[in-house]
Amino acid sequence: MLFGAGIGVYFALHQEPTWGLCILVLAIAALALLGFRGGLTAGTVALIIAIPCFGFVNATIRTEIVSHPVLERDFYGSISGRVIDIGRSSAGNPRVLLDNVTLYGGPQVARIRVSLTGDEVLPHHIAGRVVLLTARIGPPGRPVAPGGFDFRRLAWFDHLSAVGYTDMPVMVLEGQPSAPVFRARMILADGIRAGMQEPAAGFAAAILTGDRSTVDQEVLADLRASNLAHLLAISGLHMGLLTAFIFALVRRGLALIPGLALRYPVKKWGAVAAMLAGIGYLALSGASVPTQRAFVMVAVVLTAVLLDRPAFTLRGVALAAMLILLVRPESVLQAGFQLSFAATSALVAVFEKLRRYNWWRDEAKGWVSQYRPGIALLITSSVAGLATAPFGAFHFNQVSQLGLIANLMAVPLMGAVIMPAGVVAGVLALFGLQGAALWVMSFGIETVLGVAHWVAGLEGATRGVKAGPWYILPMIGLAGIWMILWRGRGIWLGPTLFAVALFLWQASSRPDLLISDSGRLIGAMTPQGRALNRSSGNTFAANNWLTDDGDPSDRPYAVARWQPRQGQGWQRVSLTNSWHLIAVTSRSRWPSDIPLCDAKTILIVAAWSGEVPLPDQTNECAQVWQRDALKQSGGLAYWLRPDGFTLQTVSDAEAQRPWVR
Repeated sequence: MLFGAGIGVYFALHQEPTWGLCILVLAIAALALLGFRGGLTAGTVALIIAIPCFGFVNATIRTEIVSHPVLERDFYGSISGRVIDIGRSSAGNPRVLLDNVTLYGGPQVARIRVSLTGDEVLPHHIAGRVVLLTARIGPPGRPVAPGGFDFRRLAWFDHLSAVGYTDMPVMVLEGQPSAPVFRARMILADGIRAGMQEPAAGFAAAILTGDRSTVDQEVLADLRASNLAHLLAISGLHMGLLTAFIFALVRRGLALIPGLALRYPVKKWGAVAAMLAGIGYLALSGASVPTQRAFVMVAVVLTAVLLDRPAFTLRGVALAAMLILLVRPESVLQAGFQLSFAATSALVAVFEKLRRYNWWRDEAKGWVSQYRPGIALLITSSVAGLATAPFGAFHFNQVSQLGLIANLMAVPLMGAVIMPAGVVAGVLALFGLQGAALWVMSFGIETVLGVAHWVAGLEGATRGVKAGPWYILPMIGLAGIWMILWRGRGIWLGPTLFAVALFLWQASSRPDLLISDSGRLIGAMTPQGRALNRSSGNTFAANNWLTDDGDPSDRPYAVARWQPRQGQGWQRVSLTNSWHLIAVTSRSRWPSDIPLCDAKTILIVAAWSGEVPLPDQTNECAQVWQRDALKQSGGLAYWLRPDGFTLQTVSDAEAQRPWVR
């Protein structure tokens, strides 16, 4: 917690710290550690001071290590590079990740990501091959609204210099392919899909190889609505199920041989086998950040088994988190890290407390011992769901209200049918006998997808949640940690802090008016929800605005709420508290019948640059925005009051950090 707090302070800074400041922070940490000589209390205080300092410096060093060139302006032309990943965009289009990139006639870059928006079907045999394409790319985008998600920071730590799209064919250049592990993943994924029917085939390829490029979009929507999307991403659940199956298989198999079981530590042999299986799964699945995180957690547990220490403890969870943050300190800001450790910490804490009760212990008799697996599943799903719900709601603005039902039905199938069948299929594939195992796996997957579809279709399956202020997340995290670690009456401070966070979250307000950095997309809050002025274009911004409002409506419904008064080349819409917005859509001349401005009117002239003079009548407007000013400021957010307004722009919220250009 303390190490992560130091990392959080680093990312909260408005400008990049100097190396002089880092040296000063290290000096403070060194002086604090001298407090160890002063006794237990002084030592505790010393650690509270020193550990966040080390986290702060570690994040600074990591930012410097991943430094790479970032494209500063849009580029259109010929591009070549090696394919190191294949995936899908949020719109469902195939996309490729390229390294060793050359922009012909352009600047030097690191990695770029290109979506294929044409009709071309992307063959997986291009994995590891050098390709040539013509694409339009640009720097990673700014937030679509003040305080919104900053993709540039994520791109910086992923070595991503630019993103873009092409609707032209991809040419594969001659030469030997590289990236053998990635090619092996794609070959295995193709083999899985060849032996199964869709949509189970895409699901199986995703959970075994990490290739999600063929997962059906309707399946994805059902999984998200039923809170089963975590089954698709290779994470702690998959790594844990795989290694647990291998551990149990080896340990129990060797235990059947009395000569081995009595003379040798077959339990530790099982742990070693499970560790090797985890390493193989990590490499085969592409070693994505969530998979790395899952492997570290499993490795800590298996190492504890080898050392004859308790496998599941809060110390083990803390050690796993510490190792991950040492290597990838940016993980502390990512939803996957927060969800994983929230669930794991809560589960370990709950089951540690259950072990203290006689009725739960292994030697206990009665109805608990008879139904222990079912009770454990119910407790696991309930605790994990409750622990992750606030973090999921904050990051994804959605709560799956029936997720517990779906998980109780689907997770046992993952552990008892799907993952074991996948392991058996992998072994039998060496002899060409994987057909039966793949059939069993397909049956399990189709059942899980059926559960997801059924739950997603129930009334009230999901509920939208509006975006909260940034400080809500640290409050929720601190409340959870307090409830897990504290002993005694003071534990009620945790629920109190959590309740305060929920109250502040609910009391926060969304902007009354949102305007994109191009000025073409406008979103005005109405009693029915946010109204959008355009049915196409700026799709990412439009979807994000509605999601952050907690509005389940899709874009056509939001456009239907837009009811302006309009003339030739202009629109006027009424806003809250007697405010108005006028948007000039004419590109050639000033509309002759446009309404007069007043002190409660905001004027948007998106098609006109600042060099073009506006009529004197616009001087009466509360604010006037033209194309150049909008491009410089980024998106706008207005909170309108009867006596004035509060304005926030994306540029005002931008920090002076390496990932911000």
